[in-house]
Amino acid sequence: MNANSEELYLEAEADIKNNNYAEAFKKYESILYEEPDSAPAHNSMGWLYKTQFDDYVKAENHFLTAMRCDPMYPHSYFHVAALLMDMERFDELGQHLDKCLRIRTIDKSWVYGRYALSEELRQNYSKAVYYFEKAILASQNDEKIKDYRNDIERVEMKTEIAKKHTAANPS
Repeated sequence: MNANSEELYLEAEADIKNNNYAEAFKKYESILYEEPDSAPAHNSMGWLYKTQFDDYVKAENHFLTAMRCDPMYPHSYFHVAALLMDMERFDELGQHLDKCLRIRTIDKSWVYGRYALSEELRQNYSKAVYYFEKAILASQNDEKIKDYRNDIERVEMKTEIAKKHTAANPS
């Protein structure tokens, strides 16, 4: 990004923090007009489309464009994972997370945590625990480790509830 685009980008990010989404949108559009390969601007446009307009198609297009423009820019990968999870596109999410494991700039504990959440949503509780444990092993952050341990406790509780419901209603 050139200096003018960088300044405009920072202004747009400040606009988002101040809930001035229309101004941010205009600034990102201006950046992309000048620099169509700006990964941060595409990523932020994707975020706006997803969170402010509920336009998942445009959001995904911007996130994927950002990934193509700068394969090492991690934020777009995070947003694609969230979008795929929201849309319950779990098979695609698995493929995306496999790719994320090969990106050096992405925290691997985060990737395993997302695998775990995906399995939890699909009620594959033993797989969810397995991936939360992998997330713990990949993490060096004590707070994240505590969170993953709490996630395991939640999944173990769900496992017990699921067993109880299966025994009560075997059909």
